[in-house]
Amino acid sequence: MAYTPEMKELIKRVEATRPERLARARRGENYPALTMAEREQVLSKYHPDYQSDAKRTVKVGPNKGDTFQEGVARLLESRSIVRPDKVNLSKVDFDTDVLVLGGGGAGTSAAIMASQGGCRVIIATKLRHGDSNTIMAEGGIQGATQECDSPYYHYLDTIGGGHFTNQRDLVAALAHDAPLSIAWLESLGMIFNKLPEGRMDSRHFGGSSRKRMQSAGDMTGAEIMRVIRDEVRNRSNLITTLEFHPAVELLLDEEGKCAGAILMNMETREFSIVRAKAVVIATGGFGRLHIKGFATTNHYGATMDGVVMAYRAGVGNKCLHSTQYHPTGVAYPEQNVGLLITEKVRGLGAHVLNIDGEQFCFPLEPRDVESAELIREAMDVGKGIITPTGRVGLWLDSPMIEELHGPGTVKKELPAKFIQFERHGIDISKEPMLVYPTLHYQNGGINVNGDSETIIPGLYGAGEAIGGVHGENRLMGNSLQDIITFGRRAGRNAATYIQGGVTLKGLTLDHVAKFEKELAEAGIEDPAIAPILLPDYATEEVVERRWTEALTDRAAIR
Repeated sequence: MAYTPEMKELIKRVEATRPERLARARRGENYPALTMAEREQVLSKYHPDYQSDAKRTVKVGPNKGDTFQEGVARLLESRSIVRPDKVNLSKVDFDTDVLVLGGGGAGTSAAIMASQGGCRVIIATKLRHGDSNTIMAEGGIQGATQECDSPYYHYLDTIGGGHFTNQRDLVAALAHDAPLSIAWLESLGMIFNKLPEGRMDSRHFGGSSRKRMQSAGDMTGAEIMRVIRDEVRNRSNLITTLEFHPAVELLLDEEGKCAGAILMNMETREFSIVRAKAVVIATGGFGRLHIKGFATTNHYGATMDGVVMAYRAGVGNKCLHSTQYHPTGVAYPEQNVGLLITEKVRGLGAHVLNIDGEQFCFPLEPRDVESAELIREAMDVGKGIITPTGRVGLWLDSPMIEELHGPGTVKKELPAKFIQFERHGIDISKEPMLVYPTLHYQNGGINVNGDSETIIPGLYGAGEAIGGVHGENRLMGNSLQDIITFGRRAGRNAATYIQGGVTLKGLTLDHVAKFEKELAEAGIEDPAIAPILLPDYATEEVVERRWTEALTDRAAIR
């Protein structure tokens, strides 16, 4: 829906301050950035990660004693969908070299590289191939491809952005491989924004010391997914894709090696046993848990499945206590709530403003800092804008982009976002957007080393499902680089592992039985059943009518 008359009156305040803000921008003057001490202060007081409510300590598993958000802790302490003593593991439905769990950017990249190593690959994905956070990513991908830049500076920026909590070998891998990843994507046919002379059109972003962001309009993730998905289809002789077949449990062999997974057909609810010499977990993050009640940019299937399964198998996690809230998610219209407004909008010159049209933060602060500043301005200072449905937001003055770069720039640089708002009667080249922080990224995940290996032989991780790359805050563009770098490394190293000779012994779910025994010994009653696969948005009224107490355990998981 278009802006209401009341909201249009408020927009006049934005228009009234715009000439002065434009003049400052043309002079190269920015709202002052916070000092390091000021950053720490605003984070500790206003960022949701720093709030102690709704957090608790887990009682079992590799991260026993660590504290997580309630929803995350409950899934870590969950019991399996399948009953270990009821599964006939002698009946194998699929036999392959590499099983990739997840069909987003990381999983697809892994599948391509494993097939290049001569391996037979199965991609098992929860929804359709490509239904993932990758395809929803907008702003760009980092890589030190310019003469004034180097992997060294990329490394330092990433470490600083993560508050020095990153795993160093992972950051080194990311920075080193980034130019190679971009070249690989171009070789597959990806179309990047280029300058007239043919060089990459690289831009600054929050937390960067160099122009390092390369993009394809505001559809960079979709363009990446287009070319790598096509490459998988070109390799159909080696790669099989099973859509609507999420993994519900990992399989080990009698020697403790990873040996496949149990899949569930989302349409028929049938289970399949896949035996594989190596498994890559690329199942994404936990956005659909709606940590702290925030809206999310994440796709429908983002429910932390891989982390849960790996945890039961004995793989701990790093930085899973940390959640990234993107500072500019859509707050209005209601149909678009939670959708990402790429950082590129602020990189092009748009200011975040309060109800009085006042700028109150440096536009290129790291994401966690800027999110905290927006929450402070709206909730503590009390200068947020209330929508007709009672949500709170702040203005993102996108018409400034046209003033700074010329008419037509918004539609050219932000085509997807222009269309998303236009269909609701809002022209973002003429009217500002209403935004508020939204749950965006799972900063942590399963522990891997720089080669994407876990502690379990034959088990690899890539993408948002792994932890340590970003520390406690991710810089824009590092997620798309993350999925390509570690997807490629996981697939390549899985192939190398298999080429070294892998003989699987008998399949087992003993690790599941052992974990559930630990749950009972810890006194955890009525644990969640996970992976949950899809979020539950039922109202209290609907829940009351489900009569779950009248169902068998088997029926209750449906």
